[in-house]
Amino acid sequence: MTKIIAAFGQACSLPQTNQVNRREITMSLKTLLAIVGATDAQTEIKSAIQLAVENSAHLSILVVGAALQPVTVEYPVTTAWIDQVQKETDALQKIRLQAEGLCRTNDISFDVDCLYEDLFLLESSIGMRSMYADIVSIGHGLRADAELRRTVVAATIFDSRTPLLLVPNAGTASLKPTNVLVAWNSRPEAANAAKAALELLIAAEEVHLVLVDPDGTYFKSGDEPGADFAAFLARHGVKIVVEQLASGGRRTEEVLLRRMRELGCDMIVMGAYGHSRLRERIFGGVTASILEDCDTPVLMAR
Repeated sequence: MTKIIAAFGQACSLPQTNQVNRREITMSLKTLLAIVGATDAQTEIKSAIQLAVENSAHLSILVVGAALQPVTVEYPVTTAWIDQVQKETDALQKIRLQAEGLCRTNDISFDVDCLYEDLFLLESSIGMRSMYADIVSIGHGLRADAELRRTVVAATIFDSRTPLLLVPNAGTASLKPTNVLVAWNSRPEAANAAKAALELLIAAEEVHLVLVDPDGTYFKSGDEPGADFAAFLARHGVKIVVEQLASGGRRTEEVLLRRMRELGCDMIVMGAYGHSRLRERIFGGVTASILEDCDTPVLMAR
């Protein structure tokens, strides 16, 4: 059952300064960092170029691979290891050259780098690069590699606290959505994600603040969880509706994704939660499902 609490943005009396043409609002995006792996790299590079063109942003592309660990046993095995490392390195360098060619063809401001490192060093390097970007994007190909996926999420969302855009399986994404679902649970991480996406939310035609099995006493949310934050967003000019959903025993991610499809949303905004990097959690376990398989763009932040 869906309980719609209130619609904000039109009914609220907003300051005159917030009465703006939504089509004129664009995200303050000057540097986009796209991280790609060896799988489906060309599709993800093209998607990153589209995002950069859409936002008139500089595009940094980081081609990454987890370095194969050395084997210090018999000589034939060591030789095989060296050959495999060379093969993987050559593959990444080929992708780097392809990326440079595609960027030049599209006449955009860009830089391309390649990293083939131990996962620990890779996380550190990605975290450093992420600090110099407004947003980081990753596609389905990279997310299909569990080790790289965990490394990139740790480096961006947890280490550098840079917003992460999950490009859907179809390989296309836009930072100018018209209908957005904001997953809400009254935690600071959810608030930070919405604030990171504030310009997108203001520009959108519809925004749905969705709660699953909300607790009226959770973080002292009151009798109508979500209403206070919706009012905060409405003061910025966001046209927002608060919805409380009953899970009915279903997993939280199933409820959110089903509602997203029912509403025809073209983006999800959600906070990233984790008590440790080995136990990342979003609303009690949504992280893995959303990261591995999403058919709409997802903007995550912490």
